[in-house]
Amino acid sequence: MFIDCHVHAIETRTCPYPADGKQLISTPEDLLPIYDKVGIEKGVILPIGSPDSTHFVQSNEEMLRMVAKYPDRFIPFCNVDPRCLYNSGSAPLEYVLKYYKDLGCKGVGEVTANLDMDDPRVQNLFQAADNCGIALTFHLSPQCGNTYGLIEDMGLKKLEKALQKFHKVKFFGHSQAFWAEMAANPTVEQRNGYPKGKVEEEGAIAKLMRKYPNLYGDISAGSGYHALERDEEYAIKFLNEFQDRLMFGTDICQPHKASTPLAFYLMKLRDEKKISEAVFNKVARENIIRILDL
Repeated sequence: MFIDCHVHAIETRTCPYPADGKQLISTPEDLLPIYDKVGIEKGVILPIGSPDSTHFVQSNEEMLRMVAKYPDRFIPFCNVDPRCLYNSGSAPLEYVLKYYKDLGCKGVGEVTANLDMDDPRVQNLFQAADNCGIALTFHLSPQCGNTYGLIEDMGLKKLEKALQKFHKVKFFGHSQAFWAEMAANPTVEQRNGYPKGKVEEEGAIAKLMRKYPNLYGDISAGSGYHALERDEEYAIKFLNEFQDRLMFGTDICQPHKASTPLAFYLMKLRDEKKISEAVFNKVARENIIRILDL
């Protein structure tokens, strides 16, 4: 029924989950029973490619081994930190992306480096992705330090410049700071969390999606789910208008905390005839098949 546009996994886990709460990631063997229970056919594995987001960095080769073990269940993305190859704004990242694209990777991400979105190193990664014509999943942050994600201001003006400049990149929008922009003028607190309440005034996301066909919505995690759940009336309008550019996702990290509320919310809207079967199918699976040419 579903294809997951955003999940994380590690090849093996040699110890149980620690009592101190440090995050350890699911193995494929952890994920697949969850997928089977919810009705998720397969998922895009996004390697952990930057130290900003966790206490470890994961190789693309580890991700490729997991996909090779379960080729019918997982789809590979590579990950390239903008600072790799000598921390330069002119690093030959296109060479790296083409290498992994030739190995079957359908995109790059999740880009979580805590650098300004206008930073030359980030722009260099965007240019490499543009030259390769691939998808790029990004995580946005409202601040520098004590967090992870590309630094962006309220209103998503830096993202707009990237959408204008790198029109061959399929940008997959994700994270609290991104989905808070469903409504206009989100506060700093809202950009770091899950805003509640009606969307009284339309935010930057809908405006950008109307103007730029290379912006797509990764509605995974609490951020994507709550962006829809906060205002069902607006969610129905949003799902209908952008039915060709929204993608179901989970962002499952730890299996003992696995949650898939978006799946049940979309099924509820479908079953209550608030969205059509056609819209549901597009968001649940058909869009990502088309966008990634699966």
